[in-house]
Amino acid sequence: MEKIVNRDYFRISANDLAIKLLGNYLCREISGKLIKTKIVETEAYMGEFDKASHASTKNKTERNSILYMDGGHVYIYLIYGKYYCFNIVANRKRKPESVFIRAVEPVEGLETIKKNRKNIHKEIELTNGPGKLSMALELDKEFNKKDLTNNKYLWLEKKSNKNFKIKRDRRVNIDYAEEFKNKKWRFYIMNNRFVSN
Repeated sequence: MEKIVNRDYFRISANDLAIKLLGNYLCREISGKLIKTKIVETEAYMGEFDKASHASTKNKTERNSILYMDGGHVYIYLIYGKYYCFNIVANRKRKPESVFIRAVEPVEGLETIKKNRKNIHKEIELTNGPGKLSMALELDKEFNKKDLTNNKYLWLEKKSNKNFKIKRDRRVNIDYAEEFKNKKWRFYIMNNRFVSN
């Protein structure tokens, strides 16, 4: 597999990147052990005009400043006081778009994933949601603002053969976003069992 290290790969709109990432691998090294997962579900957040985006206030804060960085950086935040959400910054500097990774499918390193997801016995439940995948891959605030194009513990790899169909749907849990709650900016691999419920 080929690592994705070219900055231009990420310098496209979040909608385009959300589709482009599907089927590629999100990889993580933990204590010398490799975890490889296939990205199966994403959501695009389109910047200052998108009322669901953390950049929608048009005010830079410490929390959302990462969104104004160049594409390919990691944005991680905490929800409900316990779940980390993993995002990839899209587009260029000062265009605060991002792609939320909602679900992945384990490909390699299943034993490490199971160890990180204590007491989860059904394989389907290991990574089929944003909080779950972050626990499985040990992703937390330590990775916020890290660069995916130059990181030996977290990176992306291209999968050359992408023989699947993509479904477009509404994003999840954004009822506050007014007219933007109905935008079909969620994308997932059809019939993949690890897509979130």
